[in-house]
Amino acid sequence: MARYPLFSASELGGKSVKYSAITRKNVFAELKREGDRSQLSFYGTAGLLQFADLTGGPIRGMVVAEDTLYVVHGGTFYSINNSGTATSQGTLVAADVSGRVDMAYDGTYVVIVSGSTGYTYNIGTDTFAEISDAQFPDSNTCCHDSGYIIADDPGTGRFYAGGLRDPTAWTSTAFKNAEGFPDDLVRVYSDHGEVVMFGALSTEFWANNGSSDEVPYSRIQGATIEWGLAARWSVAKAGDSLAFLAKNPQGEVRVVLLTGYQPKVISTEEVTWAINEYSTVSDATALSYSYAGHSFYQINFPTAGESWLYDVTSNSWSRLTSGDSEGRHRAEIGVPFLNKIIVSDYENGKLYRMDLDTYTDNGATIIREMVGRHIFGEDKIKIRQIWLDIETGVGLASGQGSNPQIMMQLSRDGGYNFGDERWVSIGAMGKRNQRAIWRRCGEAYDMVIRFRYSDPTKFAVFGAWLEAD
Repeated sequence: MARYPLFSASELGGKSVKYSAITRKNVFAELKREGDRSQLSFYGTAGLLQFADLTGGPIRGMVVAEDTLYVVHGGTFYSINNSGTATSQGTLVAADVSGRVDMAYDGTYVVIVSGSTGYTYNIGTDTFAEISDAQFPDSNTCCHDSGYIIADDPGTGRFYAGGLRDPTAWTSTAFKNAEGFPDDLVRVYSDHGEVVMFGALSTEFWANNGSSDEVPYSRIQGATIEWGLAARWSVAKAGDSLAFLAKNPQGEVRVVLLTGYQPKVISTEEVTWAINEYSTVSDATALSYSYAGHSFYQINFPTAGESWLYDVTSNSWSRLTSGDSEGRHRAEIGVPFLNKIIVSDYENGKLYRMDLDTYTDNGATIIREMVGRHIFGEDKIKIRQIWLDIETGVGLASGQGSNPQIMMQLSRDGGYNFGDERWVSIGAMGKRNQRAIWRRCGEAYDMVIRFRYSDPTKFAVFGAWLEAD
């Protein structure tokens, strides 16, 4: 009798299930050199717990300033305290009620840019106002660096700097050109004391040079990279680096992580293939967060209705879904706020707190799925049993999840089609000796095994094996 392990940290399948059918959905991997029970384990991703509800359409932008969360929702600028109570602090112009906005904080002002109008909110004087200076470039994106608000000039390679510690003041000559490569500027982003200028075909790095110029910034020579930004809102911190959906000179899009000034492609061949199959990628959005000792980068593709999660810590990918329909994940924009991760809903005005001890997305089912590697041979393999090493006894006191069940399906044609659903209990509350085992599974030349779980309880897996002759 032989034992075949079903799970590995291998990349997900995609182009052909005959080669690899490996799938991880709403699950992240953890690798340990000297694990106690196993060196490889898998855990359920965090659920969503409602933090605030502004009703109506989605949140347009968020930023944290000191101990307050500031958001733009529709045509209103709100402050939100640690209990989730929202207070209106100002109203945007009548025509400015939809579309994504960018926000930055310089220590005194919260600045908002929407592509047609700019606004400032002075925290000390509680004053909200439109930027009335005619020289303001009506930017799509902005960031703060060294006392300056830096903003792009749409449709050009220029970026402007507001007045030193005064983002209400702008002049027509306070700009420079990010033209190491002749492309339009797509986004400005502050990172590690530098301003990253993301163009359509290239990315440049600029730093404050300490001069008395209106725009005291210089391009860092030799640091320009020939990867452009394929989706404006796909930039997010990932660990200590920046990740974004990048387009190379040959036109293919990939997810790239900046390590210093060096781009590192982190989307595997299979993930890259899946992304490039989408009809539209320019609307991709991203957010990042950390929990359970892991740093994550989440990228959403609204037109495709798909979400992907990259775990920087384990260098592995998984898919993210929400609800029984297994559509894209609810989270759209995310910020760390008072030791919590607050995310907005892509469809409505709700804000959620990410929480590892919450096992639904604001009441919606989280379906967790794991598909193992191929087990195959020249002769038919006769299966004695399939064993899933999963944390048991996690049932709830009552309701759904009081007797949690996990489902197994077996494919005998290499992952193209799966057979009957076979459910086993993983134990009511405290039943720690429960075992998830399936027997009488038959035989096959090439088999793939799928596990699915939807009960709102803890999900922790330490391995799976097929015992066979």
